[in-house]
Amino acid sequence: MIKTLMHVISYDVCNDLRELLHTKSRREETYDKLQSVLGDSLTSCEIESATEEMSSCLQASTLLPHSAVEEMFNVEVVEEQSRSCGGLSVAMDNSLSPAHTLIQIQCGDHKGLVYDIMRTLKDCNIQISYGRFYASQNGSCEVDLFAVQSDGKKIVDQHKQRALCCRLRTELHRPLRVALVNRGPDTELLVANPVEVSGKGRPLVFYDITLALKKLHKRIFLAEIGRHVVGDREWEVYRVHLGEGDHSSLRSKIVDGVTNMLMGWDDTPPS
Repeated sequence: MIKTLMHVISYDVCNDLRELLHTKSRREETYDKLQSVLGDSLTSCEIESATEEMSSCLQASTLLPHSAVEEMFNVEVVEEQSRSCGGLSVAMDNSLSPAHTLIQIQCGDHKGLVYDIMRTLKDCNIQISYGRFYASQNGSCEVDLFAVQSDGKKIVDQHKQRALCCRLRTELHRPLRVALVNRGPDTELLVANPVEVSGKGRPLVFYDITLALKKLHKRIFLAEIGRHVVGDREWEVYRVHLGEGDHSSLRSKIVDGVTNMLMGWDDTPPS
């Protein structure tokens, strides 16, 4: 647990991937990093093991609101939206290469596009031998990938082809889920991204959320990051409490602003 004293006292529970946070040198390194970022506003910093009481308090709000689950993780709705999206198409062709299946993707550009394609194929045990990416000035992209299954063979099973095309369309249409919900008197921003089979989450999500809220002049009262299993998938969910106040009039502005920042769009998605 890291307790930092600035204008207010803030508690942060975190894990050290190096598993060295109990050592003096690692704690000093962590303090120096915080000091370089927070500057003079940081007056004190204590690093200690989190107590069971602290952990239980943080786990008290682990359940996601039912309305948010319906809005963000409804598979049928997302798949239907991806099929009706005019600028998004995924097709496969086995006639152009004797050893590979050609995966052809046409979609709008967004930040992390290559990452979303590659993580999806990796999770489906599809290997890429080589490919071509082309991005036009109007924000549309064309991607050609020569792929094989994990056994080195082409993807010839029609069911596997349809399932993979559907999965790619869904992941490229909505790689992240953003919603604004009420949590008692407070307003809560929820941002979810799928966790890879390897256990890794999407990079820079929290940075983009905070930057978007800063540009919208919205203060963060409390932020939580946790993992939830919805259906057969694990999601990394960022829960940002905006505090009390009527944010309903700015609901679409907040959701659109955070979504555009996460997707790398200036104002609106590319056509």
